[in-house]
Amino acid sequence: MSFEGVHTPLVTPFKADGEIDHDLLGKHAANLAGRVSGLGVGGTTGEYYALSFDERVRTFNTVAQAVGGKTYLTAGINATTTKDVIRLGLEAKRAGLPALLLAAPYYAQPTQDELLSHLLKVDDSLDMPVMLYNFPARTGTDIGDEVLSKLLERKNFIAMKESTGDISHLHHLATHFKDRLVLSCGMDDQALEFFVWGAKSWVGGASNFLPEAHTALFDACVKQGDFTTGRQLMAQLLPVLELLERSGKFIQYVRYGCELAGTPVGAARAPLGTLNDEERSTFAKLVRPLLRNAQ
Repeated sequence: MSFEGVHTPLVTPFKADGEIDHDLLGKHAANLAGRVSGLGVGGTTGEYYALSFDERVRTFNTVAQAVGGKTYLTAGINATTTKDVIRLGLEAKRAGLPALLLAAPYYAQPTQDELLSHLLKVDDSLDMPVMLYNFPARTGTDIGDEVLSKLLERKNFIAMKESTGDISHLHHLATHFKDRLVLSCGMDDQALEFFVWGAKSWVGGASNFLPEAHTALFDACVKQGDFTTGRQLMAQLLPVLELLERSGKFIQYVRYGCELAGTPVGAARAPLGTLNDEERSTFAKLVRPLLRNAQ
């Protein structure tokens, strides 16, 4: 098991009172295990920033108990301080999750030297396989070439989820780091372009409710090298992915997608809201044919 393949960043189900529904989280993870290559706990799609430290730790344990050993599990441990990142990583390790998703600390905006020091300290403390997460629009800090090169000298830094949305940066990573880095698609409506440029991983939020559509596209492009079929599959999936990536309501749409697929996971935590009736209707028209195709 590895970072390659389709990995689902799990949503965090909430009850009507806003508390985490751990029973549903475990069931959702178990339902996806085997349909995708791996599952991520504590990523952006899971609203990690809206959970307390203890809540995050409990989600690690819930998913590990539900599917540990059945699929590859990655723990998102991002936080604003090095100390808290390491604390979360130790809890993930204790829970039995074998790998980490690690971004730049959000809001703090460290310099590149400070970012490198942070990431090396985390590696020294945890010694676990790492997928870096380059999402400067959310964190405020890019993982630059010098930092990436230094990290790749170590055995644990294996992959990077690239979420800048900048196709030229995808080209740069694919050509300058192609033999050293497992490149993972982190901008869903660009998945086909990532696969053309050699990406062997896709961390896709919509695979919470459309896992078969994601794996079919991945298999056609990456495993079979059939980009004619890949373009056809992407054309079917693209309207959904564009709406997620460009609407400003990524998490709300993923949550409604889960509801359409038969797993109502509740509303996002405030300040995020819900979709209006028109948004729900438009999205349902796009998603339901893909759900029927998967049956």
